[in-house]
Formats: sequence, C-alpha cells, structure tokens
Amino acid sequence: MRTTGELSEADFRRLYRRLRDASPGGTAPRGALDTITGDRVLAAVREVRSGRTVSLAAPVDTSPGPDGAGPAEHRLTAPVDGEPVGKGLEFARDRFAMDIHGDVDSHLDALCHVVYDGTLHGGVPAGDVLSPEGASALSVDLARDGIVGRGVLLDIPRLHGVPWLEPGAQVGVEDLAAAEARQGVRVGPGDILLVRVGHRRRREELGPWDMAAARAGLHPTAMEFLAEREVAVLGGDGNNDSAPSAVPEVAFPVHVLGVHAMGLHLLDHLRFEDLAPLCAREGRWSFLCVVAPLRLPTATGSPVNPLAIL
Repeated sequence: MRTTGELSEADFRRLYRRLRDASPGGTAPRGALDTITGDRVLAAVREVRSGRTVSLAAPVDTSPGPDGAGPAEHRLTAPVDGEPVGKGLEFARDRFAMDIHGDVDSHLDALCHVVYDGTLHGGVPAGDVLSPEGASALSVDLARDGIVGRGVLLDIPRLHGVPWLEPGAQVGVEDLAAAEARQGVRVGPGDILLVRVGHRRRREELGPWDMAAARAGLHPTAMEFLAEREVAVLGGDGNNDSAPSAVPEVAFPVHVLGVHAMGLHLLDHLRFEDLAPLCAREGRWSFLCVVAPLRLPTATGSPVNPLAIL
C-alpha cells in the first residue's frame, strides 16, 4: 500500500475547515443523517434480492485482553448459584454492562461523542451539553428511529490481495477509489459506507494486540472521498482511525473529521468476515443496511448489531 504520511496540525485544521464547509452534515443539527431521504431508503430496499441477512457485529467480548482491559460484563442473576431448580415456573435472568466506546465491541458513535477545541459538532459548547447525567443534545437519540439505507462495502485487503492490512497501514482516497472501481460499485449520497481493513480477521486468527499503539484505518485525507460522495454514515472493522495517528497532535483525526466536522455517525469495530465473501460470490457490494441503536436518550453512543440484507 502507498503511504500517505503525516499531516501537520495546521494542515489538519485546514482539512477540517474544508470538510466542514463541503459536507452536507457539516452544520446540520442531525449531521449527515438528513442525506438519507425517503426516496433513498426506498431505493435501498430495492437492493434486496435474495432476502439473505448478515450480522455486521462482532460477538460481545467478555474476556480481558491487550485491546480490552475493561471488557463487557455478563452474568446470570437467577437462578442463584447452588439454588435448586424446583417444579413450577421460574425465570433465568442476567445482567449486562459495557464500556460503549471500548476497543473491541461493535458500537455506534453519536454526534456528542467527540469534543474538539471545547466544542461538539456544529460548534456547540461541550459544557452546555455534557454532564454526569448524560448529553442534553446531539446524543444517540438522534438515531432513535434507526438508520436505514444503502450499505456499500469496500474491501481494501481484497484490493491488495492480502487477508488483512497490517497494523499501522493507512487507507487513502486512492485505495477507496480503486476498491470501488475493482468491485464495480459507486458510493453515492446517503450511503452507509463500510470499509474493511481486516482488523477483525487478524484478531480472530492471530489474537488480540495493543491496537491503541498500532492499527490499520483511514488516513484523514480519505475523508475527502466521503465528503465528495455525501456519505451518511461511516463504519469500519477497526475503529476507523489508524495508529499511530497521521496527525501527531490529534490522536483520532478521523473521528474529529467524521463526527465533529462532517456530522457522521461512526460505526466502530464491526465484523465483515461473513459479509465480504458473500458479496464476492454474488458479485455485488451494495445492499440494504439497517442499524438500530438502543433507545438511550442521553448517551454518547450505543452497542449495535447492524444487518446487511441482500
């Protein structure tokens, strides 16, 4: 892969302003979600041919590891340990807790998730919105009715003839355009763009690693592709940002550009290992995509199990 290199903070800020001004969701209260119009949802429904459904989420991970020191917790609360199960009606019950924005489990980032220069998306002062009780605006509640649209998967390792991109690799505009051309699909306004870097497959085959130090992801300049195509949502099988960061002064430049500048809801840590081979066999890389976050009115994100419907 071509190396796209580092950006200075000044160059990054220029890119930020350019994308904010060029993106449909740059100043819109709901961000880029408004690019998913009723007509585009109807067009996405017409993508369904076989009726086959595929989960795009990874199984929730409850095991600690180098990329998940605080994993999700799941335990049975009834029956209690050692309690005999007798005759008649009883219920098995359980409890679940997770760090929504961890580095392993599939989740959706809301527009209040990224604070940059003391503000949230649209220049809203973070202090006016965020409190211990949650977010009073720009929360995941903006997506309470679900995100339904045309999904497009661009498989970057397939483009380069490898099972995955190695940690630290950066996906640029030229990679997205080349994958699009090779796969015979074109990303358009209101699309849910899913970019596979192979992070999940590498983790499953080689085991977890410290992804905070090294991971494949998008180079910040790749976001120009999304702005030009007026993409509604970005999802990846890593956390969309590469590490080390291409902007030394900004740890997660793609999150800043995507959520803060462009108003994109981001889907992090998805799993495409069932979808990608199916798309390759069927020779089509677009489908109906349905994302249904939990109804968490003041949350900065939500666990999700997005579905591709072919």
